Amino acid sequence: MVSDKRITSLTIPEKDPYFFIDKELRIILDRMENLSKKHPVNVLITGKQGCGKSSLVRQYGAVYNRPVAHFQIGVLSEPGQLFGEHSLKNGETSYRPYLFPEAIQTPGCVIHLEEINRPENPKALNMLYSILAEDRQIWMDELGLLKVADGVVFFATMNEGDEYIGTEMLDPALRDRFYTVLMDYIPPEVEAEVLAQKAGISREQALEIVNIINKLRGHTDFPIDVSTRTSLMIAELVALGTTIRDAIIYSLQTTKEHLESILLTLHLERGNVGSKASEYILFDRNID
Repeated sequence: MVSDKRITSLTIPEKDPYFFIDKELRIILDRMENLSKKHPVNVLITGKQGCGKSSLVRQYGAVYNRPVAHFQIGVLSEPGQLFGEHSLKNGETSYRPYLFPEAIQTPGCVIHLEEINRPENPKALNMLYSILAEDRQIWMDELGLLKVADGVVFFATMNEGDEYIGTEMLDPALRDRFYTVLMDYIPPEVEAEVLAQKAGISREQALEIVNIINKLRGHTDFPIDVSTRTSLMIAELVALGTTIRDAIIYSLQTTKEHLESILLTLHLERGNVGSKASEYILFDRNID
């Protein structure tokens, strides 16, 4: 058995004033919000680690004034663990429900299923099939009939690829229950703006960090996935007086020698930060 894995209570997250999102994705999410007024909606978010998948779920709740409940799927080893557990106290067995039954029965709640493709046992996901199906209900002897409340939106997030240890291929029958959103790193000039605003560094420093990071990401022989989360860690060290090179070395998950050898092969020219592929806007901005 596992203990109650509550990541957060049913509260509405705070808005991040510097969370940027692709305008097309922002429009799609607005349509999902409208669709959720007709019936519960399921959205699967995939993409590279650290590109903002979990943050997107929180900001969806913040922007649309919804409570958000996060559930870590990676700890599940058997069916039913999301719902509760049997416990023995004073010689008597009782059933203690977790947050999940409360969350799915809370109107308008956002349910975040983190790392849905990383359960300890794939069979642990079996009870989600009924919850995510059209009838949106499940019978449990301990809790009776559980029905998903009006306006509930399910978000599932996952990293996908052979490089992610412990992940499983998501069952096609489960994947078929979701709309799918693919996220990527934000454009360089937008990422630089985020670093400057959040870490308090100069625009020039932010551009230089992003310039180096994108050269590392696109390196022909030794590409390194550098998440936006990591680039912010680098910027925060720079804000405290660390050199950009040292901040990068001590923030990336690789050996100093390996990273130094890559940095030496790069032609680091300030201002060369690439071009924007699509329009990005603040999530908390009204759609024209």
